[in-house]
Order: sequence, then C-alpha cells, then structure tokens
Amino acid sequence: MLLATPHRRPHWQTLLVLGRVSNLPTVWSNCLAGWLLGGGGPGLDFLILTLGASLLYVGGMFLNDAFDQEFDRVSRRERPIPSGQIDVAEVWRWGFGWLGGGLVSLMFLGWRPALLGVLLAGAILLYDAAHKWVAFAPILMAACRVLLYWVAAASAVEGITGLAVWSSLALGSYVAGLSLYAIHERSKRGLPYWPLLLLGVPLLLAWVANSGPYGPRVLLLALLLAVWTGRVVQRALRPVGANVPAAIGGLLAGIVLVDLLAVAGGGSIGMSLVFIGLFGVTLVAQRFVPAT
Repeated sequence: MLLATPHRRPHWQTLLVLGRVSNLPTVWSNCLAGWLLGGGGPGLDFLILTLGASLLYVGGMFLNDAFDQEFDRVSRRERPIPSGQIDVAEVWRWGFGWLGGGLVSLMFLGWRPALLGVLLAGAILLYDAAHKWVAFAPILMAACRVLLYWVAAASAVEGITGLAVWSSLALGSYVAGLSLYAIHERSKRGLPYWPLLLLGVPLLLAWVANSGPYGPRVLLLALLLAVWTGRVVQRALRPVGANVPAAIGGLLAGIVLVDLLAVAGGGSIGMSLVFIGLFGVTLVAQRFVPAT
C-alpha cells in the first residue's frame, strides 16, 4: 500500500531515481574501454553490448532499493519506496525485468559474453542482497565493474586481453575505494585517508603499463585523474562539515576518467573527446538525478 506524500513526483521521474540513471554514462565508458582493450569490432555489436550492460545496471539499481526497503524506512525515508512514490512489488518486477532484458541482449553477442553476463547478474544480485550486512561489500561492488569489463572485452574481436584484465582490476580497486567512502555516506565527520591507496591503483598501472610514445599522453591523463580525485575526495575528508554524497558523486563520475586512462586516450583525440563527453554528461545528469 502506498503512503500518502505531499510531494509526489511523476512516475517516470521515480523510475529514473530508482535506476540511478545519472551514472549510466560510467557504464557506457566501461563498455567502451573494455571493448577497445578487446580489439573493438562491429558497431552494432557495441550497441548491443551497451544496451545489455545498461539494462543490467538499471535492474541492479532497482533491486538494490527493493532489498534495502526496510533499511531505507529507517535511515533513508526520502527514497522512492519508503516515501510512498512506488510500491515495492512494482520495483521487484521492474528490477528483474531489466535484469532479464540485459541477459537476453548479451546472448546475441555469443556464448562468452552471455556466460560472463550471467556471472555479472549473479554478482549484482549478491551485492544487492548482502551489501548492508557484510564487510566485503566493496569487493562485491568492484567485482561487478570488473566483470563488466570482461563482458565488453569478450564481445570484441580479440577477446579478453591481458591489458583488459589488468585494467579491469585497476578499475575494481578504484571502485572498492569509492565504495568504502560510500558506506559512510551519511557521516558529517572526516573519513579515513587509506582508501585513497585503492583509488590510486589506476595511476600506478598506467605508469607501469605505458611507456614509449604513449608516455606523455598517459602522464597528462594520469594528472587529470589525480587532480579530479583529490578535488572531490577532500569534500569527504574534512574534519567538520564533510559532504560525503558530493564526494561519492564525483568519484562515480571519475570512473570515466579511469577508463580514459586505461585506453590511453583511446588512440585518438576524437576517442578522448568521447570519454570526456561521457564524464561531462555524468556530472550534468547528477544535478537532476541523485547519483546514490
């Protein structure tokens, strides 16, 4: 039964909030980076990959709220379910529907992406069900992004290359660090510094893996990522008046910069601009749809 609320938003807007759609550009950049590291391929296959990944992400976000309904009734009453914007049964239907649609889409790309897609869906469900109760939830979140890289690379012509694996693990480290800060989203006190080590792993990999002609470009991109990460994290590290949600939103957008660094700019100015565009779209979208 829906609870009465004086500020009922349009139903379509509620669905956007449930899906955290402002973060979808980070999913698209993951797909693009993994795809490029796997050798690329036909444009149609990439579009199918992006569609499938997007559906899996949105489904996971819907189910996240469905699993968290009791917690949100106590701690996050502004969320769509406890605020009466939508019935939890509808959220369950939407969530599994999006998840199923994503798996069906990946089946058109072959058995390897489809199998990895099943593993990704399983990781999403495990995270949604357990993340409020287990200490290793950040690892589960990281595993979802790692598996997405593998799905993308497996959909490309060369498949999962060594660099795709190492880049996915570097991204996973960044996401784990982000998630460690997200756990304390409601905190108003300064957070610990040590997750910065995890956030910095992509910079270390870029330094180790890229030399020769790519060196100067990688150095510039690494500097961009480091400056952005430092700028947003300081909002969470303030001893007084910490703004953790703003920091988390910025770190989520920074996933696109991690992807840009992983492909060393994509080999061209045009491809670099695609990633920068996705970064900008994420920041703009977060002004309208909350990132968390």
